[in-house]
Amino acid sequence: MSLRLCALALSLFIGGYVASASPSTPFTCARVKSQPQAWVVSRVDALVVAAHAAYEDDEALPAYERVLGGITGTIRRCELSRDEGFVSRYRELVEYVEAAALDQRPDHELGFVVPDRQYFAETRGLVQIPDFLTTRSFLRAASRDETLARAKSYLRQLNKQREPSEQLVFFSYKSRHLGTPDSDESYGRLLIVVPGNAGQGVPEKWVQFGVPDARRPRVRNVSVVSTIARPDGTSSVYFKDFYRTYRRDGSISIKGRWELGFGDDNCAQCHKSGILPIFPVAGSVSPDERQAVAEVNRRFRRYGSPRFDKYLDETKLGPGLGSATSADRNGRFGEDFVNSTLGRAMACAACHERDDLGALNWPMDPIVISSYVKGGMMPFGAALDDSQRGELYEKLIQEYFAADNAHPGILKSWLLGRLR
Repeated sequence: MSLRLCALALSLFIGGYVASASPSTPFTCARVKSQPQAWVVSRVDALVVAAHAAYEDDEALPAYERVLGGITGTIRRCELSRDEGFVSRYRELVEYVEAAALDQRPDHELGFVVPDRQYFAETRGLVQIPDFLTTRSFLRAASRDETLARAKSYLRQLNKQREPSEQLVFFSYKSRHLGTPDSDESYGRLLIVVPGNAGQGVPEKWVQFGVPDARRPRVRNVSVVSTIARPDGTSSVYFKDFYRTYRRDGSISIKGRWELGFGDDNCAQCHKSGILPIFPVAGSVSPDERQAVAEVNRRFRRYGSPRFDKYLDETKLGPGLGSATSADRNGRFGEDFVNSTLGRAMACAACHERDDLGALNWPMDPIVISSYVKGGMMPFGAALDDSQRGELYEKLIQEYFAADNAHPGILKSWLLGRLR
C-alpha cells in the first residue's frame, strides 16, 4: 500500500473512531453534570485518538483542534471549572485542556498564558540579539555558507577582547531533523552561545543563524533561546525568532518574526527541555570546532530543570514518553518485557521528567522525537541497531497514545486521573 493510501486509511479510521467516541445523544449541560463520568470518558477517548493522529500526520491537526475546542467549549459553557466537585474529580483533564488549547486563542500562537504581544514586550531584554551580532558586515558573512569563515574570524577577534568567562562559544553544523521556520529544506546553522551572568540577571543566550547550502536561496531565520538560573536550581527559558530582510543595496536588517507579521510557533512543543542539545549530522562540524559542540552540550546539562517562568505551567501537560510503570509495560507488551533489551531502553522518563530535563508530553514535535530515538541519540548510551530503534520508537508512541480500555496509555490514564 502506498504512503498516500496508508495516510488516507489512517485518516478514515481516526475519523470513524472519533465519531464513534461521540455519544449518540448529545451531552447537554444538564446531562454532563448528571453523568460526568460518561462525558469525560467519551471526550478523553476522542481527544487521545485525535492527538495520536495529529502526532502522526499534520493533516489530522484540524480534527484534533476541533475535539480539543469542543471539550474546552463544554467546560466553559457548562461552567464546569466552577464546579468544585467536578474539578476535584477531573482536575487533570480540566487543567490539561486549558493549557493545551492556549495556542488556539487569538494572539497566543506561542502557547503561553499571556498574549504574544505581552510576552515579547515583557521578555524583550532577555531575548534581544546582542548588538555585536547585528553589524552589517557580520550579518552578511553569517548569511551564506561561502562566507561563514569571515563570520567566525570576526567572532574570534571578539573573543580576544573578552574575559575568559565571557568567551563566545560557536560552530557551524547541519541539523539532523529540522529546517528553519522559513525554509523546511535549510539545515545549515551557525550557533553562537553568549555567556550570561545569573547574579546580574543576564541570561545565557543561544543565538542560531539559519545558513543555506552553497548556491541555495537565502534563509531569513535567526532564533534566540535564553536561559537564566533560578535560586531553586531550575532555569527560566525564553524564546524568540527573528527574520532577516535582505535589501537591494546589500544591507540586511533584522526584526522579530512576529513583529514582521509572520506569526510564530508554539515554543514548548519542540523545546520540552528548554534549550535542546546539539547532535549535528556526522561530518558537518569541522575538527577544530568539535570541542565547541562538547562545550555547549556540557552547558545544556548544567542549566537545571527548565521552567517557562510565569508564562506556562508545564505540569498541566502531564507525564511524558517512557513514564509507564513496569506492571503496565508488562501487561501491554508481554510478561517480563521490562527486562528485555527494548524494555530496559524505554527509559525516557529517567531523565525526561519535570525535575530533570522536562517531560516529553503532547503536544510534541514528532520530527524531533523520531530523529532523536531512531537516529541513535536517545536513549543516551543504548546500544541498539536500526531495527531495534524503530521498534523502540513505535512502542514508546503506542504506550503513550493507546486509547483501548484494557490497556490505556499514559496520556489517557493520566487524563482520567488514574495516575495520582
